[in-house]
Amino acid sequence: MKHVHAGKVRDLYEDGDTLLLVASDRVSVYDVVLPTPIPDKGALLTQLSNWWFEFLADVPNHVVSATDVPAEFAGRGIRVKPLKMVQVECIARGYLTGGGLTEYQRTGTVSGVALPSGLRDGDKLPEPIFTPTSKASEGHDEPITFADVVNQEGKEVAEQLRERTIDIYLRGAEHAAGNGVIIADTKVEFGWDGDVLTLGDEVLTSDSSRFWPAGTWEPGHAQPSFDKQFVRDWATSTGWNKEAPGPEIPAEIVEATRRKYVEAYELITGRKWTA
Repeated sequence: MKHVHAGKVRDLYEDGDTLLLVASDRVSVYDVVLPTPIPDKGALLTQLSNWWFEFLADVPNHVVSATDVPAEFAGRGIRVKPLKMVQVECIARGYLTGGGLTEYQRTGTVSGVALPSGLRDGDKLPEPIFTPTSKASEGHDEPITFADVVNQEGKEVAEQLRERTIDIYLRGAEHAAGNGVIIADTKVEFGWDGDVLTLGDEVLTSDSSRFWPAGTWEPGHAQPSFDKQFVRDWATSTGWNKEAPGPEIPAEIVEATRRKYVEAYELITGRKWTA
């Protein structure tokens, strides 16, 4: 196998006509990989993604096999189709928080989408919105508007990206809500398998989404979470300037982060996590 790409979290290998996508235990916040890994994180992300790919089986995706992988990648690697990736990070938001909240407080909009006045951190939006970002090879992804996506990809493709992103979010959010989890927002990526727009990378994981416990949801402040927002908040609290290199993560934060990833997996899938 030939190692062809190292992302912030995933590594990509060529293997014949297919690729092996392998999730590591690396954790990235603010587009910077922190020096301390989170044990089992790669396997948790991969197996949660695999569960969602099956749940969303009618959505074309890149998975060839979740089991036909070399032994050293078992549990955290999947065999996938090579895709020509769309250079847009597709984000759906059902709740207002994070960078979307910051933009809203400044302009009353998120990625050009006007929202009602008076919304607070954690408020549910009247309906989910599509808030794409650029896909930076280096540095930080930047918010863009739907019009920007139209200019880059064309109107028909832009509308497909928006429709599929919102559909995946709504279906995922409905399932998760039945298991006590709010999906506040999520990021998905698409690529072309020939002329078929295809879901790639990961889907509805603790790295690509904000998961909140429904039982403690209370708008007006930041919510407790089952995702990497916990380690993101810790990193921010250190005074770190959000540029490389990132800070080492203390052992208690590592363990608490792992517990949150496990809890999200178990609540959403209904399966007991076994490392």
